Amino acid sequence: MADLKTTYLGIELKNPLIIGSNSLITDVKNAKAIEEAGASAIVYKSLFEEQIQLESYELDQQMEAYNERNAEMTKLFPDLDHAGPREFLMNLKKVKQAVSIPVFASLNCVNRETWVAWARELESTGIDGLELNFYHVPVDFNIEEAVIIQEQVDITKDVVKALKIPVAVKLSPFYTNPLNFVKRLDKVGAKAFVMFNSLFQPDIDVKTQKLVYKYKLSNEEDNRLPLRYAGLLAGNVKASICSSSGLYHGNDIVKMILAGADSVQVVSAIYKFGFKAISKMLEELETWMKENNYKSLSEFRGKMSKNKIKSPFAYKRAQYVDILLRSSEVMQEYALR
Repeated sequence: MADLKTTYLGIELKNPLIIGSNSLITDVKNAKAIEEAGASAIVYKSLFEEQIQLESYELDQQMEAYNERNAEMTKLFPDLDHAGPREFLMNLKKVKQAVSIPVFASLNCVNRETWVAWARELESTGIDGLELNFYHVPVDFNIEEAVIIQEQVDITKDVVKALKIPVAVKLSPFYTNPLNFVKRLDKVGAKAFVMFNSLFQPDIDVKTQKLVYKYKLSNEEDNRLPLRYAGLLAGNVKASICSSSGLYHGNDIVKMILAGADSVQVVSAIYKFGFKAISKMLEELETWMKENNYKSLSEFRGKMSKNKIKSPFAYKRAQYVDILLRSSEVMQEYALR
Protein backbone atom coordinates (compact mmCIF):
# COMPACT_ATOMS: atom_id res chain seq x y z
CA MET A 1 0.00 0.00 0.00
CA ALA A 2 1.33 3.42 -0.98
CA ASP A 3 2.38 5.88 1.72
CA LEU A 4 0.38 9.06 1.11
CA LYS A 5 1.64 10.98 4.15
CA THR A 6 2.66 14.59 3.65
CA THR A 7 3.28 17.72 5.72
CA TYR A 8 1.24 20.91 5.68
CA LEU A 9 1.79 23.85 8.04
CA GLY A 10 4.32 21.70 9.84
CA ILE A 11 1.59 19.14 10.60
CA GLU A 12 1.78 15.57 9.32
CA LEU A 13 -1.29 14.64 7.26
CA LYS A 14 -2.33 11.12 6.29
CA ASN A 15 -2.64 12.20 2.64
CA PRO A 16 -2.39 15.40 0.56
CA LEU A 17 -6.16 15.94 0.05
CA ILE A 18 -7.49 18.82 2.15
CA ILE A 19 -11.07 20.04 1.84
CA GLY A 20 -10.92 23.80 1.25
CA SER A 21 -13.11 26.44 2.85
CA ASN A 22 -16.79 26.08 1.97
CA SER A 23 -20.28 26.25 3.51
CA LEU A 24 -20.82 22.47 3.61
CA ILE A 25 -18.31 22.14 6.44
CA THR A 26 -20.42 24.21 8.84
CA ASP A 27 -22.63 21.13 9.30
CA VAL A 28 -21.03 18.70 11.76
CA LYS A 29 -22.55 15.73 9.90
CA ASN A 30 -20.83 16.84 6.69
CA ALA A 31 -17.52 17.32 8.48
CA LYS A 32 -17.72 13.75 9.80
CA ALA A 33 -18.66 12.43 6.37
CA ILE A 34 -15.68 14.24 4.84
CA GLU A 35 -13.39 12.63 7.40
CA GLU A 36 -14.87 9.18 6.76
CA ALA A 37 -14.39 9.63 3.01
CA GLY A 38 -10.66 10.01 3.62
CA ALA A 39 -9.83 13.73 3.59
CA SER A 40 -6.74 14.52 5.66
CA ALA A 41 -7.84 17.96 6.91
CA ILE A 42 -10.62 20.55 6.71
CA VAL A 43 -10.58 24.31 6.22
CA TYR A 44 -13.68 25.77 7.87
CA LYS A 45 -15.81 28.36 6.08
CA SER A 46 -14.13 31.79 5.92
CA LEU A 47 -15.00 34.48 8.41
CA PHE A 48 -15.20 37.90 6.75
CA GLU A 49 -14.94 41.21 8.61
CA GLU A 50 -18.03 42.48 6.75
CA GLN A 51 -19.91 39.50 8.20
CA ILE A 52 -18.78 40.48 11.70
CA GLN A 53 -19.82 44.09 11.21
CA LEU A 54 -23.14 43.29 9.50
CA GLU A 55 -24.28 40.72 12.05
CA SER A 56 -23.33 43.01 14.92
CA TYR A 57 -25.22 45.90 13.31
CA GLU A 58 -28.33 43.79 12.67
CA LEU A 59 -28.24 42.52 16.23
CA ASP A 60 -28.00 46.07 17.59
CA GLN A 61 -30.97 47.10 15.46
CA GLN A 62 -33.08 44.22 16.77
CA MET A 63 -32.08 44.75 20.39
CA GLU A 64 -32.68 48.51 20.31
CA ALA A 65 -36.02 48.36 18.46
CA TYR A 66 -38.18 48.45 21.60
CA ASN A 67 -36.00 50.58 23.82
CA GLU A 68 -37.36 53.73 25.46
CA ARG A 69 -41.00 52.78 24.96
CA ASN A 70 -41.71 54.85 28.06
CA ALA A 71 -39.79 57.14 30.38
CA GLU A 72 -38.87 54.35 32.79
CA MET A 73 -37.61 51.91 30.14
CA THR A 74 -34.15 52.47 28.65
CA LYS A 75 -33.20 48.87 27.93
CA LEU A 76 -35.59 46.02 27.18
CA PHE A 77 -32.83 43.46 26.46
CA PRO A 78 -29.42 42.98 28.09
CA ASP A 79 -26.32 43.95 26.11
CA LEU A 80 -24.90 41.19 23.91
CA ASP A 81 -21.48 41.46 22.31
CA HIS A 82 -21.27 40.30 18.67
CA ALA A 83 -23.66 37.36 19.02
CA GLY A 84 -23.47 36.54 15.29
CA PRO A 85 -19.69 36.04 15.09
CA ARG A 86 -19.74 34.33 18.50
CA GLU A 87 -22.11 31.76 17.02
CA PHE A 88 -19.60 31.29 14.18
CA LEU A 89 -16.87 30.57 16.73
CA MET A 90 -19.11 28.15 18.61
CA ASN A 91 -19.94 26.20 15.44
CA LEU A 92 -16.27 26.10 14.46
CA LYS A 93 -15.43 24.67 17.86
CA LYS A 94 -18.14 21.99 17.45
CA VAL A 95 -16.67 20.90 14.11
CA LYS A 96 -13.18 20.81 15.57
CA GLN A 97 -14.36 18.58 18.42
CA ALA A 98 -16.38 16.32 16.11
CA VAL A 99 -13.50 15.13 13.92
CA SER A 100 -10.03 13.76 14.58
CA ILE A 101 -8.36 15.23 11.47
CA PRO A 102 -6.83 18.74 11.63
CA VAL A 103 -9.23 21.66 11.26
CA PHE A 104 -8.02 25.02 9.99
CA ALA A 105 -9.90 28.32 10.08
CA SER A 106 -9.97 30.92 7.33
CA LEU A 107 -10.08 34.67 7.92
CA ASN A 108 -10.52 37.74 5.74
CA CYS A 109 -10.54 41.21 7.28
CA VAL A 110 -10.22 44.82 6.17
CA ASN A 111 -8.51 46.61 9.04
CA ARG A 112 -5.04 45.61 10.24
CA GLU A 113 -6.03 45.50 13.92
CA THR A 114 -9.10 43.38 13.14
CA TRP A 115 -6.94 40.67 11.57
CA VAL A 116 -5.03 40.14 14.79
CA ALA A 117 -8.07 40.41 17.09
CA TRP A 118 -10.13 37.84 15.21
CA ALA A 119 -7.15 35.58 14.51
CA ARG A 120 -6.84 35.25 18.28
CA GLU A 121 -10.58 34.57 18.62
CA LEU A 122 -10.35 31.80 16.04
CA GLU A 123 -7.27 30.33 17.72
CA SER A 124 -9.21 30.12 20.99
CA THR A 125 -11.54 27.50 19.45
CA GLY A 126 -8.71 24.94 19.37
CA ILE A 127 -8.07 24.95 15.61
CA ASP A 128 -4.80 23.49 14.32
CA GLY A 129 -3.88 26.39 12.05
CA LEU A 130 -5.18 29.59 10.45
CA GLU A 131 -5.46 30.51 6.78
CA LEU A 132 -5.29 34.22 5.95
CA ASN A 133 -7.60 34.67 2.98
CA PHE A 134 -6.19 37.72 1.20
CA TYR A 135 -9.02 38.96 -1.00
CA HIS A 136 -8.39 42.56 -2.07
CA VAL A 137 -10.62 44.14 -4.70
CA PRO A 138 -8.98 47.26 -6.20
CA VAL A 139 -11.51 50.09 -6.30
CA ASP A 140 -9.29 53.08 -5.49
CA PHE A 141 -7.24 54.46 -8.37
CA ASN A 142 -4.91 56.30 -6.00
CA ILE A 143 -3.54 53.35 -3.99
CA GLU A 144 -0.23 52.08 -5.36
CA GLU A 145 0.30 48.33 -5.57
CA ALA A 146 3.36 48.51 -3.31
CA VAL A 147 1.19 49.87 -0.49
CA ILE A 148 -1.26 46.96 -0.76
CA ILE A 149 1.50 44.35 -0.83
CA GLN A 150 3.36 45.86 2.11
CA GLU A 151 0.15 45.99 4.14
CA GLN A 152 -0.49 42.28 3.55
CA VAL A 153 3.10 41.43 4.47
CA ASP A 154 2.71 43.45 7.69
CA ILE A 155 -0.62 41.77 8.48
CA THR A 156 0.94 38.34 8.04
CA LYS A 157 3.82 39.31 10.29
CA ASP A 158 1.46 40.65 12.98
CA VAL A 159 -0.76 37.55 12.94
CA VAL A 160 2.18 35.12 12.98
CA LYS A 161 3.62 36.96 15.97
CA ALA A 162 0.28 37.01 17.82
CA LEU A 163 -0.58 33.31 17.44
CA LYS A 164 0.89 30.05 18.70
CA ILE A 165 -0.60 28.02 15.83
CA PRO A 166 0.89 28.01 12.30
CA VAL A 167 -0.37 30.48 9.69
CA ALA A 168 -1.02 29.89 5.98
CA VAL A 169 -1.72 32.51 3.33
CA LYS A 170 -4.21 31.93 0.53
CA LEU A 171 -3.38 34.16 -2.42
CA SER A 172 -5.13 35.43 -5.50
CA PRO A 173 -3.21 35.20 -8.79
CA PHE A 174 -3.46 38.97 -9.33
CA TYR A 175 -0.03 40.17 -8.29
CA THR A 176 2.59 41.65 -10.59
CA ASN A 177 5.15 39.18 -9.24
CA PRO A 178 3.57 36.50 -7.02
CA LEU A 179 6.98 34.86 -6.52
CA ASN A 180 8.46 37.93 -4.87
CA PHE A 181 5.36 38.39 -2.73
CA VAL A 182 5.45 34.77 -1.57
CA LYS A 183 9.16 35.08 -0.77
CA ARG A 184 8.45 38.10 1.44
CA LEU A 185 5.62 36.29 3.24
CA ASP A 186 7.88 33.27 3.69
CA LYS A 187 10.45 35.48 5.44
CA VAL A 188 7.93 36.87 7.96
CA GLY A 189 6.83 33.41 9.06
CA ALA A 190 4.01 32.11 6.86
CA LYS A 191 4.16 28.30 7.04
CA ALA A 192 2.12 27.51 3.92
CA PHE A 193 0.84 29.07 0.72
CA VAL A 194 -2.44 28.14 -0.97
CA MET A 195 -2.63 28.95 -4.68
CA PHE A 196 -5.05 30.23 -5.68
CA ASN A 197 -8.18 31.84 -4.31
CA SER A 198 -11.23 31.47 -6.56
CA LEU A 199 -12.52 35.02 -6.61
CA PHE A 200 -16.20 35.71 -7.11
CA GLN A 201 -16.72 38.04 -10.05
CA PRO A 202 -19.86 40.07 -10.84
CA ASP A 203 -22.03 39.42 -13.87
CA ILE A 204 -24.79 41.50 -15.45
CA ASP A 205 -28.35 40.29 -15.96
CA VAL A 206 -29.27 41.92 -19.28
CA LYS A 207 -33.00 41.49 -18.62
CA THR A 208 -33.06 43.32 -15.31
CA GLN A 209 -29.92 45.38 -16.05
CA LYS A 210 -28.59 44.64 -12.59
CA LEU A 211 -25.38 43.23 -11.21
CA VAL A 212 -25.70 39.60 -10.13
CA TYR A 213 -23.31 37.35 -8.24
CA LYS A 214 -23.43 33.69 -9.18
CA TYR A 215 -21.68 30.85 -7.40
CA LYS A 216 -19.34 29.29 -9.94
CA LEU A 217 -17.51 26.00 -9.60
CA SER A 218 -13.97 25.80 -10.93
CA ASN A 219 -13.22 24.18 -14.28
CA GLU A 220 -10.71 21.40 -14.74
CA GLU A 221 -8.50 23.70 -16.82
CA ASP A 222 -8.20 26.06 -13.85
CA ASN A 223 -5.54 23.85 -12.29
CA ARG A 224 -2.90 24.91 -14.79
CA LEU A 225 -2.08 28.20 -13.07
CA PRO A 226 -1.52 26.71 -9.59
CA LEU A 227 0.47 23.93 -11.26
CA ARG A 228 2.81 26.51 -12.81
CA TYR A 229 3.42 28.27 -9.51
CA ALA A 230 3.88 25.04 -7.59
CA GLY A 231 6.62 24.21 -10.09
CA LEU A 232 8.20 27.64 -9.73
CA LEU A 233 8.09 27.73 -5.92
CA ALA A 234 9.18 24.16 -5.18
CA GLY A 235 12.53 24.13 -3.45
CA ASN A 236 12.64 27.92 -3.22
CA VAL A 237 10.57 28.57 -0.08
CA LYS A 238 10.58 27.07 3.41
CA ALA A 239 6.78 26.96 3.67
CA SER A 240 4.45 24.22 2.43
CA ILE A 241 2.95 24.58 -1.04
CA CYS A 242 -0.75 23.80 -1.44
CA SER A 243 -2.47 23.89 -4.84
CA SER A 244 -6.12 24.81 -5.26
CA SER A 245 -8.63 25.24 -8.15
CA GLY A 246 -9.75 22.80 -10.82
CA LEU A 247 -8.90 19.58 -8.97
CA TYR A 248 -11.36 16.81 -9.83
CA HIS A 249 -9.35 13.62 -10.32
CA GLY A 250 -6.52 11.67 -8.76
CA ASN A 251 -4.29 12.57 -11.69
CA ASP A 252 -4.80 16.24 -10.85
CA ILE A 253 -3.25 15.56 -7.45
CA VAL A 254 -0.43 13.64 -9.15
CA LYS A 255 0.32 16.63 -11.39
CA MET A 256 0.54 19.01 -8.43
CA ILE A 257 2.84 16.71 -6.46
CA LEU A 258 5.06 16.24 -9.50
CA ALA A 259 5.23 20.03 -9.87
CA GLY A 260 6.24 20.39 -6.23
CA ALA A 261 3.09 20.84 -4.14
CA ASP A 262 2.90 19.25 -0.70
CA SER A 263 -0.89 19.11 -0.67
CA VAL A 264 -4.03 20.22 -2.48
CA GLN A 265 -7.33 21.83 -1.52
CA VAL A 266 -10.51 20.49 -3.09
CA VAL A 267 -13.95 22.13 -3.05
CA SER A 268 -15.73 22.07 -6.43
CA ALA A 269 -15.35 18.29 -6.79
CA ILE A 270 -17.40 17.58 -3.65
CA TYR A 271 -20.09 20.05 -4.72
CA LYS A 272 -20.29 18.39 -8.13
CA PHE A 273 -19.85 14.70 -7.22
CA GLY A 274 -20.44 14.52 -3.48
CA PHE A 275 -18.11 13.30 -0.74
CA LYS A 276 -17.45 10.08 -2.64
CA ALA A 277 -15.16 12.16 -4.87
CA ILE A 278 -12.66 12.25 -2.00
CA SER A 279 -12.14 8.50 -1.76
CA LYS A 280 -12.16 8.16 -5.54
CA MET A 281 -9.41 10.76 -5.99
CA LEU A 282 -7.27 9.08 -3.34
CA GLU A 283 -7.80 5.65 -4.93
CA GLU A 284 -6.75 7.06 -8.32
CA LEU A 285 -3.65 8.61 -6.72
CA GLU A 286 -2.67 5.27 -5.17
CA THR A 287 -3.29 3.42 -8.43
CA TRP A 288 -1.01 5.80 -10.34
CA MET A 289 1.72 5.43 -7.71
CA LYS A 290 1.50 1.64 -7.87
CA GLU A 291 1.65 1.66 -11.68
CA ASN A 292 4.74 3.87 -11.59
CA ASN A 293 6.46 2.03 -8.71
CA TYR A 294 6.33 4.90 -6.22
CA LYS A 295 5.94 3.94 -2.57
CA SER A 296 5.67 7.46 -1.16
CA LEU A 297 4.87 11.00 -2.29
CA SER A 298 8.40 12.14 -1.47
CA GLU A 299 9.75 9.90 -4.22
CA PHE A 300 8.17 12.00 -6.96
CA ARG A 301 7.38 15.34 -5.28
CA GLY A 302 8.91 18.16 -7.31
CA LYS A 303 10.24 15.80 -9.98
CA MET A 304 8.78 18.14 -12.62
CA SER A 305 9.54 21.43 -10.83
CA LYS A 306 11.58 24.19 -12.43
CA ASN A 307 14.58 23.30 -10.28
CA LYS A 308 14.56 19.67 -11.42
CA ILE A 309 13.71 19.90 -15.14
CA LYS A 310 16.75 20.16 -17.39
CA SER A 311 15.05 22.28 -20.04
CA PRO A 312 15.95 25.98 -19.58
CA PHE A 313 12.58 26.94 -21.05
CA ALA A 314 10.41 25.03 -18.58
CA TYR A 315 7.70 27.21 -17.02
CA LYS A 316 8.86 30.21 -19.06
CA ARG A 317 7.47 32.41 -21.82
CA ALA A 318 9.03 30.12 -24.43
CA GLN A 319 6.19 27.63 -23.90
CA TYR A 320 3.65 30.23 -24.99
CA VAL A 321 5.75 31.25 -28.00
CA ASP A 322 6.07 27.60 -29.02
CA ILE A 323 2.29 27.16 -28.99
CA LEU A 324 1.84 30.26 -31.14
CA LEU A 325 4.33 28.97 -33.67
CA ARG A 326 2.48 25.65 -33.82
CA SER A 327 -1.00 27.18 -34.05
CA SER A 328 -1.87 25.22 -37.20
CA GLU A 329 -1.09 21.94 -35.39
CA VAL A 330 -3.28 23.00 -32.48
CA MET A 331 -6.18 23.79 -34.80
CA GLN A 332 -5.81 20.43 -36.50
CA GLU A 333 -5.78 18.63 -33.15
CA TYR A 334 -9.07 20.23 -32.09
CA ALA A 335 -10.61 19.60 -35.51
CA LEU A 336 -9.95 15.87 -35.10
CA ARG A 337 -11.93 15.91 -31.85
